[in-house]
Amino acid sequence: MTEAIHDLQSAVSGLTGTIEPGAEPLTLGLGECTLRLRSNSKELIDTLRQYFSHVVVQTVASPNLEVIAIERDSPELGIKFIDWKREPGKVGRKDAYYDLPQARLVKKVRTGMVFLQSDSLCIAAGPCVNCDNQVINFINAQYMNWLQQRDWLICHASGLVFNGRTLGIAGFSGGGKSTLMLHMLDDKRVSYLTNDRLFISRQNGRIDAAGIPKLPRINPGTIVHNPTLHPLISQLEREQLLKLPAEELWYLEDKYDVHIDQIYGVGRIVPEAPLNAFLVLNWKRDSDAALAVERVDLAVRRDLLGAIMKSPGPFYQYSDGNFFQDTTELEPLSYLDVLKDIPVYEASGGVDFAALTQICFQELMN
Repeated sequence: MTEAIHDLQSAVSGLTGTIEPGAEPLTLGLGECTLRLRSNSKELIDTLRQYFSHVVVQTVASPNLEVIAIERDSPELGIKFIDWKREPGKVGRKDAYYDLPQARLVKKVRTGMVFLQSDSLCIAAGPCVNCDNQVINFINAQYMNWLQQRDWLICHASGLVFNGRTLGIAGFSGGGKSTLMLHMLDDKRVSYLTNDRLFISRQNGRIDAAGIPKLPRINPGTIVHNPTLHPLISQLEREQLLKLPAEELWYLEDKYDVHIDQIYGVGRIVPEAPLNAFLVLNWKRDSDAALAVERVDLAVRRDLLGAIMKSPGPFYQYSDGNFFQDTTELEPLSYLDVLKDIPVYEASGGVDFAALTQICFQELMN
């Protein structure tokens, strides 16, 4: 019988037992922040060293953040987790949580991975090697907390850098922001900032944008129509996918990581740059209308804020130790204040990636 989980110490014991993280640590340099990962699995460390290769740095004595990943069977803690409410448009159970004094346990329903979030210890426990993407997300969650505790706002958006300035690309679920971003990366003048989590902040009189070291995860529909991405799947797979109805292919979920340095070349990733413009994809696949891109006022078009704003999620811990709740309302005024001097554009009408790519280069990114 597992000892009752009632505080931070008992949670740590329930997740780690007698297992010690003995593998050589991995240290990441994330802008002004350093994060150290320790684990009992050399295989996991080696995998993540390759994934985070563009931000791996020499070991430092006192990192800002530390994560411990324990490779083991899924922990059975004998507690009743509460389902975390999904965002609008999302279905099915994904995350569940259990709050302790100054700490939170988060369980991934589908995999059995359990995570401990606190201001002193952050632990991932379970089949980490098989669920390495969830460990990657947990590592990034720590950096996202670090940014938000320093007044950076989280956006559900991609970010590209051209001529030293960032274009943020947001869109409603399934809108194609990753597909557009990867089309634009075919131009060697463009650098990758982030895929799905863009952070913005007013810094020294300007608006800056920052990304997280998370590679794009894309679906087959993005791959089959982009020659640069064809090496991610076999020719046979591509031929079979192209036989699917267009509607089915568009929504087919089967994630592939896009290693930017391998596909587009070394040095194509930047961590931070001034924000130049924001584009919101509000187009429709079934529309017969021509693509239109128009500048909008977010204070008037608050409906578009829904595509930009992003919940911090169950791992977010405020500086005072309290946790974000799934009932907490996002604050539109904070986003409006930061974006009030940034040109915001809406793409409407029918979906046309080639035409929109050209418009971005000619009008939005200059």
